Amino acid sequence: LAGLDGLSERCAQYKKDGADFAKWRCVLKISDNTPSALAIMENANVLARYASICQQNGIVPIVEPEILPDGDHDLKRCQYVTEKVLAAVYKALSDHHVYLEGTLLKPNMVTPGHSCPTKYSPEEIAMATVTALRRTVPPAVPGVTFLSGGQSEEEASINLNAINTCPLVRPWALTFSYGRALQASALSAWRGQ
Repeated sequence: LAGLDGLSERCAQYKKDGADFAKWRCVLKISDNTPSALAIMENANVLARYASICQQNGIVPIVEPEILPDGDHDLKRCQYVTEKVLAAVYKALSDHHVYLEGTLLKPNMVTPGHSCPTKYSPEEIAMATVTALRRTVPPAVPGVTFLSGGQSEEEASINLNAINTCPLVRPWALTFSYGRALQASALSAWRGQ
């Protein structure tokens, strides 16, 4: 597969150069007929092959299956798709003999599509997100580092707080791996000056 070609050699070099972890992102979009079962499976297998190659070279793989927030789907549809995607990812990681304790997951939070007319509370988003994780992510995975997925820094922070205070058992460390969401206001204040 293009992209995975030569990855082992690159990982060996990155390790020599001092890298300890790497991230691979696969993107899936929700619509009436997507993501297809084939798209879910192919992306899960790519993530698993990447993770296996990283670990063979002493690098911690950050596994990022991102479900885009584009569209008008509701919270329930995003939760359903997230569960299907994560179940496929962990099946593929198992099939490729990836050591789960030596990985991190970087998923989307379960949120409605940007064009969804229904607004959901942070508590509803938290319950849907933690429920999806509990149904699919083994407790052997040490950490889940959420992507912000087009949320504002305030939304992403409020939702993460709700996730960490929701009344369900959460066997993983749940934290953030936001870029844009935390930099946006600083960059807009700075404006290159």
